[in-house]
Amino acid sequence: MQNGEKMDIQVLIRKLVSYGVQTGLVPEEDVIYTTNRLLELFELDELEERDNVTMREDELEEVLKGMLDYAYEKGILKENSVVYRDLFDTKIMGMLMPRPSEVIRHFHELYEQVSPEAATDYYYKLSRDSDYIRRYRICKDMKWVAPTKYGDLDITINLSKPEKDPKAIAAAKLAKQAGYPKCLLCRENEGYAGRVNHPARQNHRIIPVTINGSQWGFQYSPYVYYNEHCIVFNSQHVPMKIEHATFCKLFDFVKQFPHYFVGSNADLPIVGGSILSHDHFQGGNHEFAMAKAPVIKEYVIPGYEDVRAGMVKWPMSVIRLQCKDKERLISAADHILMCWRSYTDKAAFIFAETNGEPHNTITPIARIRDGYFELDLVLRNNITTEEHPLGVYHPHAKLHHIKKENIGLIEVMGLAVLPSRLKSEMEQLADAILEGKDIRSNEVLEKHADWVEEFLPKYTDITKENIMDILHEEIGQVFNQVLEDAGVYKQTEEGRAAFERFVGSL
Repeated sequence: MQNGEKMDIQVLIRKLVSYGVQTGLVPEEDVIYTTNRLLELFELDELEERDNVTMREDELEEVLKGMLDYAYEKGILKENSVVYRDLFDTKIMGMLMPRPSEVIRHFHELYEQVSPEAATDYYYKLSRDSDYIRRYRICKDMKWVAPTKYGDLDITINLSKPEKDPKAIAAAKLAKQAGYPKCLLCRENEGYAGRVNHPARQNHRIIPVTINGSQWGFQYSPYVYYNEHCIVFNSQHVPMKIEHATFCKLFDFVKQFPHYFVGSNADLPIVGGSILSHDHFQGGNHEFAMAKAPVIKEYVIPGYEDVRAGMVKWPMSVIRLQCKDKERLISAADHILMCWRSYTDKAAFIFAETNGEPHNTITPIARIRDGYFELDLVLRNNITTEEHPLGVYHPHAKLHHIKKENIGLIEVMGLAVLPSRLKSEMEQLADAILEGKDIRSNEVLEKHADWVEEFLPKYTDITKENIMDILHEEIGQVFNQVLEDAGVYKQTEEGRAAFERFVGSL
C-alpha cells in the first residue's frame, strides 16, 4: 500500500510537470528545478524512476485532486475542505509559475513586436493554464440567452464560486483581521499564500499598465463571466470615483487595447459594484447586448455640436456619445456628469441630494467602434424610500426571489449574474409545476409562488421537455424587469419626456 501511494504521487508529480511543459508554464530548463520544488512540497526525498508520462489539459482537475487527497492522507494538508484544498492547490500551481518579471517582459515583447491582441492572448492563456481561472469550475456555470424587446440578454447562474464550508467560516471568524492585502484587488495579492478568509494567489500574475499618467494593474477575473473578462485596478488602494480623470483613463486604456471595451462601476453605494473601496474598471473582449442596442433619438449638446449624442434603446437610461476626437468626447462626458450630479426633477423623482447625501452618478463604458471613440453614460441614482429601502432604482422587492443584489457594471450591460441557489430551486420548481404541487406550502419555493402564478397562464402546453426552457425564458423577463427598475427614466412616454428635460438642461 505504501509503495502504491508513493507511486501515485510520483506519477502525479511527473504528470503535473509535463503539463507545465506542454502549456509553456515550465521551460525545459526548469523541469528538474520544478520537480524538486514539488518533491519538497509533498515531503518526498527523491524522484523514482518511471516511464515518461504525459498529461492532457483536461486532466488538471483530476491530477490536482489526487495530489490534494495524498497531501491530506499524509497530514500535509490539515483540513480536507474546499477552502483548505483551494489554498493548497494554488500553492501547488504556484510551483509551476514563471516570475512576474518574466511574464511582464514576454507580454511587452508580444505587445510591441506583434500586437496588443497577441499580448492579451498570451496572458489570458497563462491565467487559464495556471488554474488562476479554474476552467473546470467555470464550465459548470449555467448560461443561456433570453430574447427581450431590448435585444438578447445574457443570463448566468454562477456555480464556479465554491460555497465555504462551516469549518472555514468558523476559522475565518477567529482569524486575525489582517490588513494585508487591503482588499482582493490590491497588487500585494500577487504570489500571496492566502488564508482562510483570503484566497491564495501564488499562481497570479499582474501586468503593470500606465493609464493617463498613473500606475495601474491589469489582470483577469478568476470567475470570467464573459470572454477575457479583465480587471484594471489602481496600484494604490483608493476608493472608486467617477470624475473627469475617469473618462481620460477609460479612453487611454481602450487606445492601448482597442480590441477591448472597458467600463467602471458607479461610485456610490447601491448603484456601485461590490468593491467601492478600490478604484478599478472591468473590461474584456465581448460585445454585450447594450453595446449592440441602437440609438433611438439623437441630440445636439450646446457647445459640443461635433460630438454625436443620443438616447439608447435600453431598459436603463443611457446617453451614447461618439467622436473621432477623444478629448472632445471626454469634455462632453464631463459636462454631462457635472450637470447630472446637480440635477433635480421632482416630477420624475430625481433628487441630486437629500439631507446632504448625493444621489446622482454615472456608470460609464468606453470602446472604439468603426474608428470612433464611443462612450455609454448610464444615469444612476441611489435614493431610498420606505417603500424601497434598498433603492428606488434597484431591483424591486417582488423580484428579489431571482435577483436582489446591486446592479453593477456587468448587469447594466445586459449580463445577469444570478446566485447559485437558483439551480436547485429551478429544478425543484420544474417538478412542482409539472406535478401540480402547492408551491406556497414549500419553504424553499414559496418565494417564487407569485411569479409562477403570474406567468403560468401564458402557457397552454407545459411538458417535461419544455419546462426548463419556459423557466429560462421567464427568468430572462425578470432580469429585463430588474434593469427597467434600475433605470432612472422608464421607456414610457412620460419617462422619455423626463429624459428629454434632462438633456434639454445640458
